[in-house]
Amino acid sequence: MKKLFATCLAIAAGAALAAPALAQDATAEPPQQQRIPIAANYDVTEDLENILYLDLSNGTRVAIRLVPEWAPSHVERVKQLTRSGFYNGVIFHRVIDGFMAQTGDPTGTGQGGSTLPDLEEEFNQFPHVRGSVSMARAQDENSANSQFFIVFYPRFALDRNYTNFGRVIDGMEGVDAISRGEPPANPTRILQASIAADNVPQLMPQAPRQQQVFTADMLSNSQSN
Repeated sequence: MKKLFATCLAIAAGAALAAPALAQDATAEPPQQQRIPIAANYDVTEDLENILYLDLSNGTRVAIRLVPEWAPSHVERVKQLTRSGFYNGVIFHRVIDGFMAQTGDPTGTGQGGSTLPDLEEEFNQFPHVRGSVSMARAQDENSANSQFFIVFYPRFALDRNYTNFGRVIDGMEGVDAISRGEPPANPTRILQASIAADNVPQLMPQAPRQQQVFTADMLSNSQSN
C-alpha cells in the first residue's frame, strides 16, 4: 500500500512539473502567424530576392521591399514582369499630389496591362502608409494585373480594398519628385526595373544632346571641295 501511495505521489509531482510547460505551449502563436512580418524590413543588404529597384528618369533609384508573406501572388507577378523587362520605359501615368503615383501600364493610358491573367485579390490588414506599394485594379476586386501605385501620404481608406504588397525602403525622395498629372505633361519614367539579387547596375538618365550652333563666320570659313 505504501509503495502504491509513493508511486501516486511521484506521478502527481511529475504532472505538476509538466503543467507550466503545457500552459506555455498553449499560449504560443501558431507558426504561420509568427512568419508574417508586421513591418517591412528596411535593411537593403538583406533578402535581396525581395527588393525591387526602380531606376527613375529623375536620376534616383527607388528600393521597394516586396513582402511575399502579405501577398504572395502579387509579389511573384511583379518579380516575373520585372525580370522580363516589362516595366522598362513605362511612365507614371497618374500622379495625384498628396495621394499616390501610379505606373505599370505600357500604353501610358491607365487602360493597359500585361498579357498574363488577372490576379485574385490578396487584401490584407497592413495599412497604406507613406511609401506603401499597392496593386492598382479596376472595379472588379480580382482585376489587378501589372499596374501598381506608391502612396505619398497615409490613405487608410485603401486598406482591405487594394492589395498592399510592399514598402519603399530607400529613395523616397525620388518618389516625391515624380511629375504630377493625369497624365503629366512631362511624365517621370521607369528607365529600368530590376530585382536586387540580380545585381543590375543602376541606369541613369542620359544628358540631352546639345545641338551644335553654326555661325556665319563658321560657314564662311568652311572649306568645300
